Amino acid sequence: MAATVASSLQIMAARPCLSFSPGVVKAGAAILRSNPKTVLWPKLTNSCNISSLNPFRHGFRSSTVKFSKVVTKAMSESNENRPVSGLPIDLKGKRAFIAGVADDNGYGWAIAKSLAAAGAEILVGTWVPALNIFETSLRRGKFNESRLLPDGSLMEITKVYPLDAVFDNLDDVPEDIKTNKRYAGSSKWTVQEVAESVKQDFGSIDILVHSLANGPEVSKPLLETSRKGYLAALSASSYSYVSLLKHFLPLMNPGASSISLTYIASERIIPGYGGGMSSAKAALESDTRVLAFEAGRKHKIRVNAISAGPLRSRAAKAIGFIDMMIEYSKANAPLQKELSADEVGNTAAFLASPLASAITGAVIYVDNGLNAMGIGVDSRIFKDLNIPSDKH
Repeated sequence: MAATVASSLQIMAARPCLSFSPGVVKAGAAILRSNPKTVLWPKLTNSCNISSLNPFRHGFRSSTVKFSKVVTKAMSESNENRPVSGLPIDLKGKRAFIAGVADDNGYGWAIAKSLAAAGAEILVGTWVPALNIFETSLRRGKFNESRLLPDGSLMEITKVYPLDAVFDNLDDVPEDIKTNKRYAGSSKWTVQEVAESVKQDFGSIDILVHSLANGPEVSKPLLETSRKGYLAALSASSYSYVSLLKHFLPLMNPGASSISLTYIASERIIPGYGGGMSSAKAALESDTRVLAFEAGRKHKIRVNAISAGPLRSRAAKAIGFIDMMIEYSKANAPLQKELSADEVGNTAAFLASPLASAITGAVIYVDNGLNAMGIGVDSRIFKDLNIPSDKH
């Protein structure tokens, strides 16, 4: 989770365990330190600036603020009786289902790791055409380095379910999909069937994560997007969450938490993020609020969304300009660093924990503060201002 930098501030959490004996883990946080010097800001003139996508290339004066990477620290079971400082995130005895994990470099994987580090049991739903590759890589140990948890153990995925969240039940599946060789050998992969399988296998869950999206025409401007492409983006990226929560609600224990992933394009113009995807993210955030009310009143379930910054994931590369977006974020965000998937994962662990028991219907920004900016400070219009910056 992003840390707010204040003068002479130290945030202390649970000590990292020095013993790496296997066992159920609890999560604390890392120690963050900052001691920035006061920086005088020149008065900004009344100038307009359109944010540029050009990489940051201006040498502004560097501040002395240093950022420490936030990593979930696990405590082994042998240290459970030790007195700890701070508030540990303890998800021991909880079970999570994460929909949309197909490799080890996306936000879904990072969320699974943070939940596992906090003690939760992990179940995942993987897109059917990617299932074989994912399970083979997992079985052959190709993900072992990525599975490493803070206590030295490897994240265990109890079960991988085939899932295509575009289809609610088997009646929705067209014949060309049923006969598609990419789906051959898999069964019970619609949302309703997966929920029924999880209920049969485990009875209940405590955490539901929606980490999937698809826009077949994402590279097209909105004015060039077809009705079919637009509706496909909404179906896969927003309604899929409604369907997922609808079918999993009967399995979710009171006090459970549901989390989805959104993006700032829901409320700001991001040229190149087209094909109806910006509309899909806006719908997802609106649905988050309505679902929070309905699921909260009927089932005491909390529903939140994380608006994550750009990440070099395989899915993001489909947009085509993810590297530029990352450079733009580093140049213009209040915290000048590249966002790590772990920071999003840790935020999800917090939202899933009792520490967030009063938070629902919220969109939590995990983007180094880029959402707060109204201008792009890397524009040449600001070249003569002494805006503090880390030099790249």
